[in-house]
Amino acid sequence: MLMILIIDDDISVRSSLSFMLKRAGYEITAVSTPREAIELVRSVAPSLILMDMNYSLTTTGEEGLTLLKQVKVFRPEVPVILMTAWGSIQLAVQGMQAGAFDFITKPWNNAALLQRIETALQLSVPPKEIPQEASRILIRSNIIGRSTALTEVLNTVARIARTNASILITGESGTGKELIAEAIHQNSQRSKQPFVKVNLGGISQSLFESEMFGHKKGAFTDAVTDRVGRFELANKGTIFLDEIGDLDFSCQVKLLRVLQDQTFEVLGDSRPRKVDVRVVSATNADLRRMVSEHTFREDLFYRINLITIHLPALRERREDIPLLVRHFADRQAEINGLPPTEFSSDAIDYLSRLPYPGNIRELKNLVERTILISGKQVLHASDFDAANFRRDESAITTDTASMPTDLTLDELERQAILRVLEQHKGNLSQVAATLGLSRAALYRRLEKHGINYKA
Repeated sequence: MLMILIIDDDISVRSSLSFMLKRAGYEITAVSTPREAIELVRSVAPSLILMDMNYSLTTTGEEGLTLLKQVKVFRPEVPVILMTAWGSIQLAVQGMQAGAFDFITKPWNNAALLQRIETALQLSVPPKEIPQEASRILIRSNIIGRSTALTEVLNTVARIARTNASILITGESGTGKELIAEAIHQNSQRSKQPFVKVNLGGISQSLFESEMFGHKKGAFTDAVTDRVGRFELANKGTIFLDEIGDLDFSCQVKLLRVLQDQTFEVLGDSRPRKVDVRVVSATNADLRRMVSEHTFREDLFYRINLITIHLPALRERREDIPLLVRHFADRQAEINGLPPTEFSSDAIDYLSRLPYPGNIRELKNLVERTILISGKQVLHASDFDAANFRRDESAITTDTASMPTDLTLDELERQAILRVLEQHKGNLSQVAATLGLSRAALYRRLEKHGINYKA
């Protein structure tokens, strides 16, 4: 039987947690002081530790942080879930930085706490037969490729899919973050429940609460009917929070509250509602940098990225390009009732050497446009060049090892964007379409590279 160690100086907390967890089938040991806790973990390895951050001798949490660090010295493999008051979440964030697995706020939601305990225990067990699971995920999803870089991602998906862990998917625009989120849901215990996608970059500050939590008729001027929010629609399933780095700072604390205790209030109805959702987020932004610049909440950052999955750029998995080309061509034929398209060896070689600042989305657009514009059944490298835009040979490289030593990937991306801007005379809509980017993503890249443009 799995043993959980509870460390809290409040006897009522120890009693209620012990009762709940024993009913859930766990063996419980409860202690009231850091000294007792250290003596126990030096001789016994619990399966998991539930630990308060404040004790009677202090109100700053320093004793709790010291205890956590000592526990991780003796039992670095044991997951620790911290307990703290809502007003002390910053203390929990410090604990996460010191090696804690997760944190909860008091008073806690029993169902949410049990889920987090189960997730922590599942992830602490060494994975078994992950390669076979990764292959199964590849077959069941719309993910295309067999490169080492992609296989590593799928191995992670296979390991964490059946847990309730919150996942943060990072990577450049067009790398397939939504497909990975769908694969996580499809291979989870929630696969028969809703998968709700939300583009947070497209929701204004004024509409955030209504969109996410819903509203009652008459809650505000334009609320002529009741509206069900995205979290309620996703109940029992998975909610995919795309472009979370674009979420307005003032809305982040509202999101944090529902992620923290899985409760929310509908606008116009003060009655709290419970929700059971698994959260998968995605961004192409550098959230750690945003945290340091105080544009993204640190506590929200730690809440959404219990596990981080980073998707490689297409230039980092070039061996997958022929498979992707074939896939896009077959879909184009099926959708438009066209005969199958074939690709000469020089066409595949050409496509495999492009820089693709827009990643898979750019490759998809390039293949589909060329098929429709050329009208040919066998495509050569010249067809792609003629149907789209002229690329300088200096922008084409067989692999990163053959690139000039003074040319970074960022510089390569900047050059590609400048060429397309010149090609389309600064028309940003055409530039975004050519590169396979959304206008919002293109704006971010222009600002990133310091490129002046006329909006």
